[in-house]
Amino acid sequence: MKISEVVSRLQLGVAAGNEQLGRDIDSGYVSDLLSNVMGHAGAGAVWVTMQAHQNIVAVASLTDLAAIIIADGIMPDPHTLAKAESEGIVILTTPLSGYEVVGRLYGLGITGP
Repeated sequence: MKISEVVSRLQLGVAAGNEQLGRDIDSGYVSDLLSNVMGHAGAGAVWVTMQAHQNIVAVASLTDLAAIIIADGIMPDPHTLAKAESEGIVILTTPLSGYEVVGRLYGLGITGP
C-alpha cells in the first residue's frame, strides 16, 4: 500500500517528505525505543512512535523505513523536519493514540515485520 493511501485513509498530517508519498509500505512497527526499531523494523516499514526529536530521522534513514507516524498529537520541531526533508524521510502526524494508529494500520492489512 502506498504511503499516500495510508495518509488519506487515516487522515494523517504530512509534516515532511511530500515527494516520497508514492513509496510502498511493506510492514509496520511500533516502539519508542530507537534500538528496537533499528533491530526489528524492516526496510519499507511504517514506524509508529511518540518520539519527535532528530534521532528518529537518523533511525529511519539507517533502516530505510518508508515513513514515521508520530502519534498523540505530538509535533516534531523545525530542526527535525528540516533534517527529514533533507534526507527524504516521510514524517506523518496524528492526534490518535499509538494504540489506535496501529489498530487502524492492521485493519488496512499492514502487518508486522
